[in-house]
Amino acid sequence: MRESMDAKDFKELRELIDFLKENKIAEFELDKGETRVRIKFEPENAGPASAVDMAQLSRLMASAPAAVSAAPVAPSAAPADPDAGLKKVISPIVGTFYEAASPGSPPFVKIGDVVEVGQVLCIVEAMKLMNEIESDVAGEVVRMIAVNGQPVEYGQALYAIKPL
Repeated sequence: MRESMDAKDFKELRELIDFLKENKIAEFELDKGETRVRIKFEPENAGPASAVDMAQLSRLMASAPAAVSAAPVAPSAAPADPDAGLKKVISPIVGTFYEAASPGSPPFVKIGDVVEVGQVLCIVEAMKLMNEIESDVAGEVVRMIAVNGQPVEYGQALYAIKPL
């Protein structure tokens, strides 16, 4: 059974959300009795929370049960890591990422392609030199992380490959 929220409850919930955003807290969960509040923001809002005013957060947490009244919620399973078991191909240099040999050419690989060890995946141009980046694992390309024509850093992931 779900109880309705009044204007004061909405105001308190809004204050909690504003506080979390201001302090760049990516995720917050409060579980008290039959009341559960879980707030999660997108990664671009995430950041370090070391400067949080803990006294203010404690006051907001104390008012949170009044902000939301709900039926008991079953515990949720932790979300699966989407990169679990994937091998990332890392850029060995700083430069510009290209997925094809030239602007009109087809890409070296596409998502879903199966690649072999040593197969060319892309080019990273550095100081007018075209450096072929090869796969160091055999598997299926599941994600292209770098953006064609954009700069990449040393150690930046370019592709995610599911090993065979």
